[in-house]
Amino acid sequence: MDVLLDLLDPKWWLGMLGAFATIGVIAIVFAETGLLIGFFLPGDSLLVAAGIFSGAAAARNLGIEPLSLPVLLVCTPLAAIAGAQLGHYLGSRFGRKMFDKPDSRLFKKEHVDKAEFYFEKFGPAKAVVVARFMPIVRTFMNPVAGVLEMDPRRFFLWNVVGGVVWVEALLVLGHFLGTRVENIDKYILPGVFVVVILSILPIVREVLKNRKATRIEPKGRHHAPK
Repeated sequence: MDVLLDLLDPKWWLGMLGAFATIGVIAIVFAETGLLIGFFLPGDSLLVAAGIFSGAAAARNLGIEPLSLPVLLVCTPLAAIAGAQLGHYLGSRFGRKMFDKPDSRLFKKEHVDKAEFYFEKFGPAKAVVVARFMPIVRTFMNPVAGVLEMDPRRFFLWNVVGGVVWVEALLVLGHFLGTRVENIDKYILPGVFVVVILSILPIVREVLKNRKATRIEPKGRHHAPK
């Protein structure tokens, strides 16, 4: 349980990375976006925390040097875009066999199903952008887009839009909070859980809607005219 809390806590990651925190954030965003095994890494919470600890006061409380906000604002979106491009390439290169593996701690078929569901529900362009704000789904959306043969140029366009909006919005939000709220580092871990809950609510809602529709459908067939 302690290990899980550490993995979810962006302060733990930043404290562990120390002087390399800025580079570490960029690398984690690339891995979380582009590598299937990176789905467990923090994304939204790490970006907000990076923005918070780019302020001197918050960084001093954590015992690290302030992260470089200009470097984060320039390089982190590039890492998010590059990671997604890698995921799309792998999906288009290897196809369905990428996902032909038994469930394990690092892979669940349901993650692929959720990404494919949102791809079909929203359409390719909107799905690529919206998935940026949905943990786990954003990791699997990119290879799923490749598997479903989304045009590479179209994917690149919406990948850039989604990557820039997602990263810059959360970094700027974090920096704003870090410079306005005293001792904000105390609220980061509770905030992580709030972000996680808000992020999975759309998924839970869609699952419940699908189950309800599945139960109603047989009744509709039963009463349908012959």
